[in-house]
Amino acid sequence: MEKIFKTIDGLRDYVLELQTNMTALPAVSPEQGGKGELAKSKYLEAELKKMKFDEIFHIDAPDATAEGGVRPNIIARYYGKNRDVTLWLLTHMDVVPEGDRALWKTDPFKLTLDADGDTIYGRGVEDNQQAVSAALTAAKAVMESGAEIPVNLGIMLLSDEETGNKYGMDYVIAQRPDLFGKNDSFLVQDSGDPQGCEVEIAEKNVFWIKFTTEGKQCHGSMPASGNNALYAGSQLLIRLRDGLYAKFDKRDSLFAPDNSTFEPTKKDANVPNVNTIPGTDVFYMDCRVLPSYDPQVFKDEIASIIKGVEKDFKVKVTWEILHSAVSKATSPDAPIVKLYCEAVKEVNKVEPKVLGVGGGTFAAAVRNLDLAAVVGSKIYGDPHIPNEKSSLKFTLDDVKVITYVLMHLK
Repeated sequence: MEKIFKTIDGLRDYVLELQTNMTALPAVSPEQGGKGELAKSKYLEAELKKMKFDEIFHIDAPDATAEGGVRPNIIARYYGKNRDVTLWLLTHMDVVPEGDRALWKTDPFKLTLDADGDTIYGRGVEDNQQAVSAALTAAKAVMESGAEIPVNLGIMLLSDEETGNKYGMDYVIAQRPDLFGKNDSFLVQDSGDPQGCEVEIAEKNVFWIKFTTEGKQCHGSMPASGNNALYAGSQLLIRLRDGLYAKFDKRDSLFAPDNSTFEPTKKDANVPNVNTIPGTDVFYMDCRVLPSYDPQVFKDEIASIIKGVEKDFKVKVTWEILHSAVSKATSPDAPIVKLYCEAVKEVNKVEPKVLGVGGGTFAAAVRNLDLAAVVGSKIYGDPHIPNEKSSLKFTLDDVKVITYVLMHLK
């Protein structure tokens, strides 16, 4: 390991180069006002082709709304001694929009290196370009060191993670169910902490839900002639949030936070003027439910709350689950979990903490295939906010964790 780690220490500038070039190629999904991942994918594929991968191929999803009509998914594999086993590094190329530019201290799509020579700023530098950089750098380090790896190293650069995986991980699994072997292991560096001690083996069930309340539009001076959808929708929002928190109140110390969460988030515009009572109102909720609950019981409770609001306010409510991720857990005794914990101790010099999280990652999809996955990284943990940042040193530590796991897999 000493030779590989020494090679990794010399690749700081390579990480900076990758991050600089990726940040300048904003891979925002069409759903969020962008062009998609095509430009970034072309750059990254060119980088992969500079290395010694034994196979590089695409499983692209068609999407007429995206640049080039596709959402690219790139798979690369470097063969090890045992070609029947692969350590997969799952990453995503897409990023969220920059949000309010006034809140940024720097241009979100031009990487800025801090005076400390380590901290970098820009949209996507952490989520998920740190993982992309770590994956490519791990491959480069292994190849340049000349080390023989015991199993294959696989890298997946995927689209559409930020908006539900329809064109990314879910598409890849549907098109190539044969891609993963029963003994393969998976690392997903899309969650973590600044010490690099967190080892995520389970995720809450995720539901993104759209609620539409239909009343009757009327003039603001004559409310009795209509039915205020905003008022009824607001009552629905309160009943849903309060009711779901009250009913699904179990605690599980594996997770942080240790409870299920049910939070209203997005709100659509209704009427454009103040003196019109809206006939339609739309809001959204992000629900993260402990896996000990049956998802159907959760859905039934929502239906029951809706029924009460419809009766009390004489409105029609429709609801739609825009995205859901229900997954199994990886056993804490799985070899990849134990090996990852060993790597964390060796590289980060901290005691690993095995836990579950509320966020959703690619791990959910592979765990549902009865495959073992670990999520972890040494990150600041500030994705999706203004002035998103990453650390070059953190990335190199992640690379060392990856290579430690790779070199000790059987």
